[in-house]
Amino acid sequence: MRAVILFAACGLAWAQAPDPAYEPLSRAYEALRSQDYDAAIASFLKAIEASPQRASIRKDLGYTYLKTGENERARDQFRDAMGMDAADTQVAMEYAFLAYETKQRQQARRIFDRIRKSGEAPFAATAEQAFQNVDGPLAAGIARWTKAIEMGADDFSVHFDLATLAEERDEMELSAAHYEKAWRLQPERRYVLVDLARVWQALGRTEDARAALLAASRGGGPRAAETARELLPERYPYVSEFRRALELDPSNADLRRDLGFLLLKMDREEEAEPEFQKLAATPPDDLLSATQLGFLLNARGETDAAKLLFDRVLAGKDLDLANRVRAVLRLPQVAASQPAAVDAKEMAERSFKAGYMKDAVKYLLMAHDSDPADCAVALRLGWTYNILHQDSEAIQWFDLARASSDPRISKEAATAYRNLRAADASFHVTVWLFPLFSSRWSDTFGYGQIKADFATHLPVRPYVSVRLIGDTRGAIGAVFPVYLSESSVIPGIGVKTAVWRYAMAWAEAGLAIRYLTGHVLSDYRAGVTWSRGVGHLMGAESAGWFAESNLDAVFVSRFGNDTLVYGQARNGYTVGPKAFRAQFYWNSNLTFDQKRQAWASFFEMGPGLKLAGALLPKSAFIAFNAVQGRYLVGPRTAFTDLRVGLWYAFTH
Repeated sequence: MRAVILFAACGLAWAQAPDPAYEPLSRAYEALRSQDYDAAIASFLKAIEASPQRASIRKDLGYTYLKTGENERARDQFRDAMGMDAADTQVAMEYAFLAYETKQRQQARRIFDRIRKSGEAPFAATAEQAFQNVDGPLAAGIARWTKAIEMGADDFSVHFDLATLAEERDEMELSAAHYEKAWRLQPERRYVLVDLARVWQALGRTEDARAALLAASRGGGPRAAETARELLPERYPYVSEFRRALELDPSNADLRRDLGFLLLKMDREEEAEPEFQKLAATPPDDLLSATQLGFLLNARGETDAAKLLFDRVLAGKDLDLANRVRAVLRLPQVAASQPAAVDAKEMAERSFKAGYMKDAVKYLLMAHDSDPADCAVALRLGWTYNILHQDSEAIQWFDLARASSDPRISKEAATAYRNLRAADASFHVTVWLFPLFSSRWSDTFGYGQIKADFATHLPVRPYVSVRLIGDTRGAIGAVFPVYLSESSVIPGIGVKTAVWRYAMAWAEAGLAIRYLTGHVLSDYRAGVTWSRGVGHLMGAESAGWFAESNLDAVFVSRFGNDTLVYGQARNGYTVGPKAFRAQFYWNSNLTFDQKRQAWASFFEMGPGLKLAGALLPKSAFIAFNAVQGRYLVGPRTAFTDLRVGLWYAFTH
């Protein structure tokens, strides 16, 4: 009997298939023990190939990605693991927090909401707090923009920002309404149609969503077109879908042209002709539509009407279309002087407009090989690589194009080169200066900083800086020790984060050297700054209303380890051309601190004027502010102040 049982057990063991992920998992965990995270990641990926439906492997890979700082990849692994094991709340929480950190607030909010309602300990309480942290600012933002619209604000950015917040909060009806209003205000921004389609799809309006995507795929910018095509079905759109898209976006020439050619291919010429009639009338440079309409009229015997269209095509710059017309009219063909370059440039332009960026690069490189001196091709290559997020290649082509003899091309290329070079540079130097006269103190104060920061592969950028804080009289410090003037030069080293959602954090350690006495103190500072502007700001193309807000929270060790909060709001109107720009506005400023010290707790408000342009450098302005204020702690003394300041900053 024992022999039978032993034989059966051996048979079952032999019948069991070996774990296909065993070997790569063993290597992954061994690499983790030795902290070789790159090797561990490679082995985990092989284990996933061997056993793609095992949630635990993806979970461990997610934690490994977190150790290397690759939060987006970690988020995706936790998302996949959550889909495979819905009961693993820990994974869901990890995914939700990472979704929030990587700007996917809508997904984070949904997961936190589900977990907080489940009541599962110990996650429900944490999820409740996290949900409120996500939902509260969204609700406040929606209320703020709704109030602004009720008070008369009706520009693109107001509706778009409201729509974005509403979508993240799953208020889809509100989001759809304001995405559509934003697009109607500026219909050339067809990338908004992709956002609108996404919300319509969530609302179950599938046909409307498909119409919006179809319109974006034909008439939007390259990025919008590429995104829209990825979301559309792989088949070619139906006639009914084209017509529905044109009802939404009747001015979309590319969309209407594709409908016309589809109808021709289906032998529905009577339906196609009205589409080409509209295209031939507007815009007048649509030679392809004019050619096709001419062919239709000529075939029907309306030669006079066709001749008007053919003459326009023959006088145009499209040699291929002109030769097609000559073939119909039995006229001699005209050869191109540089066929390879012309054909490649034309194909590149068509690919670019259609959103096929990789094809555009291929044709542009062919055109460059045919005519290396054509700086217009180099400029186009720069923009195409930039759209493909290949900025190192884009910089090289912009550098080549800025040597063009055409001032328009060289200026555009030089601007793009500088901007990309600055963003891609591993080393930045920033300088800002702000001398300020105050009638309240009858004194002139000087604030400034020189900062050099360095690019790293870390989430933060280290920097070294020298700050200057002082005044001409050197007397303010005797009255209020730290109110306006510390009379110090402060060298230091620090780190700063990238700007996210208009906010940035920083921390710094240095020495405060009192230039009046030579006394040296240690100086530790850290802070979070948030700034946002909407409407027609100082650099806007046109005049109009604007609003700006700044909020700073700063810890300073030299002030008795105090934390100060500064809030500033300016609302007003921008006037004048960009060459000489002025802003009239109203100040509302609030300052308070953790220790509730009198000098650091006050509110002030009053009118202001800001001037830029004319003889001032590009990044400089003069500000005049007249404010009345009152202290909020201790004797609530009132004060008035007229301040005149000059701001100047640049980055190299």
